[in-house]
Amino acid sequence: MESPYKGETGLKRLISAARNSFAGLAAAVRHEDAFRQELILAAVLVPMAIFMNVTGLEKAMLVGSVLLVLVVELLNSAIEATVDRVSLELHPLARRAKDLGSAAVMLSLVAAASVWLFVLLDR
Repeated sequence: MESPYKGETGLKRLISAARNSFAGLAAAVRHEDAFRQELILAAVLVPMAIFMNVTGLEKAMLVGSVLLVLVVELLNSAIEATVDRVSLELHPLARRAKDLGSAAVMLSLVAAASVWLFVLLDR
């Protein structure tokens, strides 16, 4: 069965999708401390990567690794919000879902740090 909210097509769908995406980013900035912290880090690292004297591929890896952290944090926040929406009861599966999301964020941070370290050490 199709969702009743999936009726839009074409340009109208693109505009709605963009509106929803910006609403999601605004909600993350407003409600998620970790996302705000990582966004500040991205605001420093992305321009730094762009202006570094490295190859285009290295710039893409540096910027991409930082954006990956933001993406994973947004997904982790979505998991946490969904788990909390379903129930605030302490449950082993809820705990596992939140811990797995947190682990994904940690691994994305390790990946980003590794990319930056390898690129900088290669200079």
